[in-house]
Amino acid sequence: MAKKPRLNFWQIWNVSFGFLGVQIGFSLQNANVSRILSNLGADLHSLSFFWLAAPLMGLIVQPIVGAASDRTWNRLGRRGPYIFGGALVATIAMWLMPNASALVAIIPPIIFGAMMFALMDGSFNITMQPFRALVADMVPEEQRTLGYSIQSFLINAGAVIGSVLPYFLTNILHVRNTAPSGEVPPSVIWSFYIGGGILLASVLWTVFRTKEYPPEEYCEQNDLDYEVWQNAKTEKKSLLTNLKNFFELFVKMPKTMAQLAIVQFFSWFALYLMWVYTTPAVAQHVYGTPIGDSSSAAYNEAGNWVGILFGAYSLFAALFSIVMTKIASVIGRKSTYSLALALGGIGYISMYFLNTPNSLLISMVGIGIAWAAILAMPYSLLSDALPADKMGVYMGIFNFTIAGPQIISGIVGATLVRDIFGNHAIYMMIICGVSMLLGAATVFFVKVKKHEVLTIE
Repeated sequence: MAKKPRLNFWQIWNVSFGFLGVQIGFSLQNANVSRILSNLGADLHSLSFFWLAAPLMGLIVQPIVGAASDRTWNRLGRRGPYIFGGALVATIAMWLMPNASALVAIIPPIIFGAMMFALMDGSFNITMQPFRALVADMVPEEQRTLGYSIQSFLINAGAVIGSVLPYFLTNILHVRNTAPSGEVPPSVIWSFYIGGGILLASVLWTVFRTKEYPPEEYCEQNDLDYEVWQNAKTEKKSLLTNLKNFFELFVKMPKTMAQLAIVQFFSWFALYLMWVYTTPAVAQHVYGTPIGDSSSAAYNEAGNWVGILFGAYSLFAALFSIVMTKIASVIGRKSTYSLALALGGIGYISMYFLNTPNSLLISMVGIGIAWAAILAMPYSLLSDALPADKMGVYMGIFNFTIAGPQIISGIVGATLVRDIFGNHAIYMMIICGVSMLLGAATVFFVKVKKHEVLTIE
């Protein structure tokens, strides 16, 4: 079996560079969708349900794209067609969503906004899933932790840029940050225009600067029979057969994946609540806005500051990702992962005790460290446990451990915020912290063998 050649730093960088733009778009979504939907008429209780579009699209799209990209090879490569196609659609949706009020004569803005949110998030999923598999395809095992750490750094660098864009446009370029009721502020609209353009450009860089291995070479590197693979690729299967095969792979998933799913549950349960409720939590708890306010200057100022907070945790995540590999080499990947999640839990809980905008930056240190680990460590632990010919589909199946917790979080969160906490969103940050601490504890139940490779009979 031929070994994959070691890549230099810039080759690994180019493999993941498109994720910079993807995360600019994703962070604009995370920091501003609650604000946009509130501007368009959504109340606090319904926000959680609108946000369900994100995990549902991930649940549907990623396994399909993963399986399809495992069986694809054309002039753009194996993963490239999906990365490029998803980025193109995501860019269009980003340009349309904040302009939902312009179509009020045709469709209610909140409905159109929700539709564009679903399309945008689904397209992000189409683009992101192959990026995960691309690292496993291109980077040899001994460099994969470095590969996913570079990907984590680029993700967080993009998140910083995307998160601070509305604040930058408002306070540096003096773009207006308020709008009439039912409309989105120009600072947010222009942020989505800029983010969409960068997303498309960065993805094109990866697609055309990364040459994926041809099928024969890839099969030789991964000890696969090329003729068997080619026959499986061209074989026509019914939808029922494909679903049956998918279900069998799901049931027979490697033990490492099943164990990581528990950690993922607590991690992503918390992240979903953070994305949905941080803006109203900060607006109410720090800026003193009344429950139900979504158009005042104070609310929109809070929305911009949430972008800064999200940019800050992404910056701290990017910095931590630089040293994460070194720390993992000293204390182990599992200990690094658990410590990071614990610091994230403490960060969330601390938000309740801090009541000035600047003090909330302290909370973002722990949250950023946790975010960096969540983006890299599960994939580093998982990629060694997956068969190469099923890497894409298993990375897609692994998305169930991301989407499932978010769906549960969305359903539970709506009840918690209205019926238990009386629409005081700051208490949702405490729930985030408790969930993240539970995730830290469950890391130690994950059993990983060095360079473990499991196959499916």
